[in-house]
Amino acid sequence: MTIEYSIKTGRPEKQRCGCIVLPVFKDGKLTDIAEAFDKLTSNSLGQFLAKGDFKGDAGEVMFLYGISQAASDRILLVGVGEQDKLGFANYKKAASAVAKRLDESGATDAANYLATVASDKLTLAQKVRELVLSTEDALYNFDAFQSSKEKKRRKFKRMTIFVNQRRETSTGETAMTQGVAIAEGMALTKDLGNYPPNICNPGWLASQARKLGRKHRKLKVEVLDEKQIEKLGMGAFYAVSKGSKESGKLITMQYNGSGKKSAKPIVLVGKGITFDTGGISIKPSAKMDEMKFDMGGAASVFGVMQALLTLELPVHVIGVVAAAENMPDGSASRPGDIVKTLSGQTVEILNTDAEGRLVLCDALTYIGKYKPETVIDIATLTGACIVALGHVASGMLCNNREVGDALLDASQSIDDRIWELPLWDDYAEQLKSNFADMANIGSPGAGTITAASFLSKFTEDYRWAHLDIAGTAWKSNADKGATGRPVPLLMEFILKHI
Repeated sequence: MTIEYSIKTGRPEKQRCGCIVLPVFKDGKLTDIAEAFDKLTSNSLGQFLAKGDFKGDAGEVMFLYGISQAASDRILLVGVGEQDKLGFANYKKAASAVAKRLDESGATDAANYLATVASDKLTLAQKVRELVLSTEDALYNFDAFQSSKEKKRRKFKRMTIFVNQRRETSTGETAMTQGVAIAEGMALTKDLGNYPPNICNPGWLASQARKLGRKHRKLKVEVLDEKQIEKLGMGAFYAVSKGSKESGKLITMQYNGSGKKSAKPIVLVGKGITFDTGGISIKPSAKMDEMKFDMGGAASVFGVMQALLTLELPVHVIGVVAAAENMPDGSASRPGDIVKTLSGQTVEILNTDAEGRLVLCDALTYIGKYKPETVIDIATLTGACIVALGHVASGMLCNNREVGDALLDASQSIDDRIWELPLWDDYAEQLKSNFADMANIGSPGAGTITAASFLSKFTEDYRWAHLDIAGTAWKSNADKGATGRPVPLLMEFILKHI
């Protein structure tokens, strides 16, 4: 982890540390903890706020120095916005701003009172957990390929998260532990996504799974290579991977912390296209470098497995990664090819850039051997999802109301947002083919839904949900990089499932 965390109670003016973090509402209205501090330090905050230099807008931060009654020589005020609007959005802004400002300061540790602020919209557990997640996200940095010899030495190393009452420490410690594990999983997901495609290929992903398995005895890892994939009859998967010199891999990571061999697993299936040129239906060159992020679903499966191993949860989860490169070489599939899937159904490939569903459909059939209780696939599947939902929410479609509702509930609980789209039979009509059981694309409209409709033909025996994370798995432009989503959503789903 970037920072060491602990939970504590106590008055802020008594804390001997590098910095005390105090939340303030909009227009200088003091939170309860800030008001208590103010009374015991000769109205130090009130006098400063009366000057109007600090507005208390969400994410606004400012240092105060020289408050003689305080044990710390630094006080960091952080705005949390209007009291009745303090939900995830403003809280995240505040937590992130604090982390960045502390990292720039000379403080080595901090007493952070942000989780003590009153909110009708957030529980204590949510505040503590989000404080960890926002801090780690704000301080994340991927510099594995930067050649500078002078690495930044981080001074800020420890954060004590304060809660209001001693009886709240147990809740706070549990939430902190979960936040640390989820943040570790998100960091792994980001790292895998940010690696360049000349290194992060299917074979390298398989090596990362084996590495995780060697580190954790409770993780059982199995890897099928391209020859095995072809021999098993995964014609759709093979149709994608055969166009690259890099052998496709079907990676299985099995964690069973339930203590019961008979426990039916939750199976997570991640799309792992380590680079997507579009194949013969080649993509435009603009931003094609970002197609290294087309393995975001696979990366999130790795992240969830990492978090599960850290928490050692009593649950049976199997992570499956369908890893391949989609390249346009002489052996690549052509538009018009017909392939036979592992399920026995045939597919006419009308567009080789609709390759994610081809590797996923065979992986979704393969996992039947595990007799899953619930199946969730995660994929950067369609540009249409970005058109529909932008970069705010992931798309969700499902064939089981209980699973869909559980994911929606988890989404709201941890603010890793999803939006449900309909999976009606009408849309499946677009996938009809004159020459095979189905085509791999439909008409231009409702592309996210028709992609899920295609996958639904291979999940009829499961309680299944599909997450399209094309708009949420990474950011572009100045903030380019993997986001670590939807690891929080999936972990919250699993935690609520226990």
